[in-house]
Amino acid sequence: MSTRQNYQGLFRKLVIAFDVGTTYSGASYAILDPGLPPVIEGVTSFPGQLSTRGDSKIPSVIWYDQDGNVRAVGSEAADEAFLELADDEDFIKVEWFKLHLRPKHLATSHVQDNDLPPLPPSKTALDVFADFLHYLHTHSIDYIKKSRDPQFWSSIENSIDYVLTHPNGWEGPQQALMRQAAIRAGLITNADDESRLQFVTEGEASLHYCINKGIMNEPDMDRRGIIIVDAGGGTVDLSAYAKTPSGAFEEIARTQCRLQGSVYVTRRALAWLKDRLKDSKYGNNQDITHITSVFDKSTKHLFRDDTSVSYIRFGSARDKDPRVDIKGGQMKISGDVMKDFFAPSIQEIVEAIQEQQSEAHVPISSVYLVGGFAASDWLFNNLETLLERLQLKLSRPDGFVNKAVADGAVSFYLDHCVAARISRFTYGTECCTTFNPADPQHQKRANTIFLQASGGRAIPNVFDVILPKGVRIQEETEFRSSYFRQSSGKLALQKLSDDIMCYRGNADNPRWTDVEPSTELVCLKAKILIIPTELFSTLCTVEADTSKAPGFITEKYNLNQGRYYEAAYEVVLLFGMTELKAQICWKENGEEKRGPATIVYDQINELR
Repeated sequence: MSTRQNYQGLFRKLVIAFDVGTTYSGASYAILDPGLPPVIEGVTSFPGQLSTRGDSKIPSVIWYDQDGNVRAVGSEAADEAFLELADDEDFIKVEWFKLHLRPKHLATSHVQDNDLPPLPPSKTALDVFADFLHYLHTHSIDYIKKSRDPQFWSSIENSIDYVLTHPNGWEGPQQALMRQAAIRAGLITNADDESRLQFVTEGEASLHYCINKGIMNEPDMDRRGIIIVDAGGGTVDLSAYAKTPSGAFEEIARTQCRLQGSVYVTRRALAWLKDRLKDSKYGNNQDITHITSVFDKSTKHLFRDDTSVSYIRFGSARDKDPRVDIKGGQMKISGDVMKDFFAPSIQEIVEAIQEQQSEAHVPISSVYLVGGFAASDWLFNNLETLLERLQLKLSRPDGFVNKAVADGAVSFYLDHCVAARISRFTYGTECCTTFNPADPQHQKRANTIFLQASGGRAIPNVFDVILPKGVRIQEETEFRSSYFRQSSGKLALQKLSDDIMCYRGNADNPRWTDVEPSTELVCLKAKILIIPTELFSTLCTVEADTSKAPGFITEKYNLNQGRYYEAAYEVVLLFGMTELKAQICWKENGEEKRGPATIVYDQINELR
């Protein structure tokens, strides 16, 4: 168990972590009192819950009326009286909304936007996320207030920090959108409060949870690696770590994020039910929705043996149709059919583990399964068998595995146990370079030559790598590259901006941004599909105002074109923390200056 040090701050603080999951969400918190060790606690009571257990979470469900007003959230929506009202008033149920935020580059050939439950016509993914976060925040604060004396809140209300969790595959654009949602939800007020909100991946939060459970104190932990598999509702996040001699942990392979959480088991069951019941009286949308809901809440969780029959108990004794195996209000499903619902998820988890095994620079011996989907005995038993063949031992931490992310997010804030991470992709900028007639690649691009202000010949569409993929990065490590710009006038150089780009392809040294996007082969249901893939994308734009920087712009001359101006600067990337940071810096009288720099995420409009 964790032996946390006493809090060294001078004033009391509160930290709250929110885990907004695809199917269930929760919150945990810690009070930081000077001179005392912080203790992580869970928010274990929300409106509408029938019981208050230690693993208390609420469904990630929100209901709107036809005017776009929130009418019920979470467990409130299970009330029979409300459901009757919702039916009468034609309220709109929104679930799985988190998946609308997914980066489009993830391996999602099996997931399209129209496969997901739709958002209301008047709402965006940002709107729904903000509404749900507002609800979580409001009732978490109420819970914390009620558990303390009246004077407590006045001592803490202006000293609250927050942590939001997100899947391993979410990036800067998703973090920026979540930050906007946090502002709308009232967690923070504006960009000036940005230091009060931190992000952590679900994989890293799960590691911190396991550390706090004492799992990482096993013998020889410093000579072998481990993989944390956070199997949730929407995503399965995999992270590989090794313990350092200092006791901290380092990533030893790139993190993985697979869209194969438990909702996709239900989604495959829904497709099967539609086909199975299409010619029966139960083939209407209302009955199929109800039967699928019962499968999701019960049958899926009970399945553990493919030699036995499973039942969806959805109706009364009068419900029967022998042609589709319905009798006495329950539908029979064979074990072979049931296991097919789970098979793609199991396959992708094993593939991701194998990829991390091959990348890791230390041998991996153990895999820890956490998250709501981890409670499935069928998932656990099959993974255990398959991983034994890879000489890997699978285990589930004791306790409530679906509390791992929220509790671990608070531990991330308090303990900060990860000292180094692995870059997932190749990062850099698009620029121009001096034409080199001896370079065959340059020769092929001779038709793109243009004259710079200095009179020199240059070619465009160059990808300059600042940080390659697979590189070990310690926190706050800087990666930088030098550039210069030329112009016939000073004004054009008084504001600088550069696009920070990401390359997701397999090339070790990508040189040109116009060679790709390319295509890739995807095997789907025994068919080979050729799909376009955007291997280069713009993550963000970093900007700096240099108009008041004396000496930054140099006046120069060339014989043919006369006077021109040049500005030399560097782009600096900081990837050690869980958020991307970027700056532009330059020299002023021999002294390095930075910014002020701002980061603007280009994909926000796409996600709204």
